[in-house]
Amino acid sequence: MSEGFVHLRAAGVSLVLDVRGPGLPVVLHWGSDLGPDSDPEALALAAVPAVAVSAMDSPVPVSLLPERAVGYRGRPGLTGSRQGRGFSPSFLTSSVTRPGDGSAVVLARDEQAQLTVSLAMSLEPSGILRIRPSLTNDGDEPYVLHELACILPVPDRATDLLDLTGRWLRERHPQRHPFVAGAFVREGRHGRTGHDATLLLAAGTGGFGNRTGEVWATHLGWSGDTTAWAERGPATRPVLGTAELLAPGEVVLSTGQSYHAPCTYAAYSAAGLDGISDAFHGYLRGRSGHPTSPRPVVLNTWEAVYFDHDLARLQDLATTAASLGVERFVLDDGWFLGRRDDTRGLGDWTVDPVVWPHGLDPLIRHVTDLGMSFGLWVEPEMVNPDSDLARAHPDWILGVPGRTPNAWRHQQVLDLTNSDAWSHILSRLDELLSSYDISFLKWDHNRDLIEAADQHGRPAVHGQTRAAYRLLDALRERHPAVEIESCSSGGARVDLGILERTDRVWASDTNDALERQTIQRWTGLLLPPELVGAHIGPSVAHTTGRTSSLELRAATALFGSLGFECDIAGLSEGELELMRGAVGHYVRLRPLLHSGTTVNADVADPSVRLHGVVAADGSAAVFCFVQLTTSGLEVPAAAVLPGLDPDRTYEVRPLRLASGHRGIGRHEPPWWTAGVVRLNGRALAAVGLQLPVLYPEEAVLVELNAVSS
Repeated sequence: MSEGFVHLRAAGVSLVLDVRGPGLPVVLHWGSDLGPDSDPEALALAAVPAVAVSAMDSPVPVSLLPERAVGYRGRPGLTGSRQGRGFSPSFLTSSVTRPGDGSAVVLARDEQAQLTVSLAMSLEPSGILRIRPSLTNDGDEPYVLHELACILPVPDRATDLLDLTGRWLRERHPQRHPFVAGAFVREGRHGRTGHDATLLLAAGTGGFGNRTGEVWATHLGWSGDTTAWAERGPATRPVLGTAELLAPGEVVLSTGQSYHAPCTYAAYSAAGLDGISDAFHGYLRGRSGHPTSPRPVVLNTWEAVYFDHDLARLQDLATTAASLGVERFVLDDGWFLGRRDDTRGLGDWTVDPVVWPHGLDPLIRHVTDLGMSFGLWVEPEMVNPDSDLARAHPDWILGVPGRTPNAWRHQQVLDLTNSDAWSHILSRLDELLSSYDISFLKWDHNRDLIEAADQHGRPAVHGQTRAAYRLLDALRERHPAVEIESCSSGGARVDLGILERTDRVWASDTNDALERQTIQRWTGLLLPPELVGAHIGPSVAHTTGRTSSLELRAATALFGSLGFECDIAGLSEGELELMRGAVGHYVRLRPLLHSGTTVNADVADPSVRLHGVVAADGSAAVFCFVQLTTSGLEVPAAAVLPGLDPDRTYEVRPLRLASGHRGIGRHEPPWWTAGVVRLNGRALAAVGLQLPVLYPEEAVLVELNAVSS
């Protein structure tokens, strides 16, 4: 490595920084691997642009923290002041350390502004770039921080943008825009990640797709308010930026105090969006805390019984669940003091003696005797005004003193920045987990934070988010074997900040399989299948009223952490046998599904979706073809299967999870009727397979196993 430069390389990605100073490190390149023999000094020379007429007399560098002081005319990396003074810092690099392969830490200081900034970065083996800026106040006066961002330049050839938006029951839907002059800004002001959060903000070459084009993408690992933006102009390079969105006066640094910004995660791909997913999935699977045991088949009781908790009925449900091969039984909302509907009880985390006169033990014993583990629903960050806790401590409600925030689902937010409230909730959860054989918590968070203020009237989203993290950390330290799911009225808290402390997410409160096709596909842009709860709901979805076949429901849930969310005890023996078969296929295939490479085909017909998982060594694969709506084609186009080993021959067979599709008989191509065909990966990627004619909202699957190489 040349002196004065940092060149991090991993998984086909390079980050090259000019750290010769005297200012902050200049980003020379973030993108494709430049190789071990690249000359960063020559690169730095080649990257210096000409000086424009009627502009700064010297080129304006783009650092990870762009500054007004050097003439940067875009959104700066740091904004804040001491009562208006020190608003425009000019940092000088004081040290660059390389603590290990793939990482570097840059310290810089502005003596006049009396500020020190740290930029800690690492390029992970999967190609994910992690950057965490920190700011320390070295002065005698408080420093009011407005924003500390991470900003990464992208090439001018990145002309398209993609982000995600949504709402409750319709999370994470894509939208595309041209990357034109100006700033495209996405802000989340929910006090949690939000149903409409852009999980990733991606810039790419024109028309980039699932498996084509270059893509650069960023994600902020934070569960509070966030901002992400893409900006370009005649005088500034295109950039992607991320930051925590702070309220006025929310972070005020006293002498010697530091602010550590949330971690920014960035990925580059030369092979479309699937390459971005590969990098994130590889990073997440490489974490020390990533789940290593097989993801259990779950039965969650919510859509089976709602608030109607009757021991005999629940035991019957558990017995049926065990007969299907369910491995984890989760008792949802309604078990605690006074909780007969959603208007009361939140905060009183005591088993209701009226409904459960002998506690939860009879149900838990029944569940565990059947060979299943037991899980429980909680919502520790919330409180109902109609609860013993709220009546005893109305001052523990998060909000501006003297008024109560507008209600949401009849509930308020518990002020976890109040140490007494925080300690009380920790003690109640600790006692619950110590008293009962509970191996899983479904941790819910069912409302936005409106006008969030602490007991002193100061903005509190930042503090509340940090307190929730500390609560999860403390509970996991006391009960390390208990797994936790992040559920936030479905998918409103899905980010890498919460996933440092949880074992999976609930992608959406809708179990409508057709809606889930889109929700799960775009959740999978960031998260591998094993981290995404995906349940088979009832034939008629209670969120949309849509009727779906068991084949579609099972095919959708297969590509996640599979479970059930319906009254299975009321099903016929024939329906149960079909579900038993679906569970058997999931258990057989989950080693592949939860370790392989997720692939999404680029298809010309917007009425279909083709996706799958290919084993890391190319030895096996499972693909799903979904007819979302009616097509303009009489028969579907050949299904071209990407991601396979081109030199291996595969035995391809139909995979029937639950039941046959409706388009049968004369609508089946000959190989499907025969039940098997052998083709090599090159042919499957170039010519593909003809599939049965499907009606809308139907799916078929194929399973591939390599027979030669």
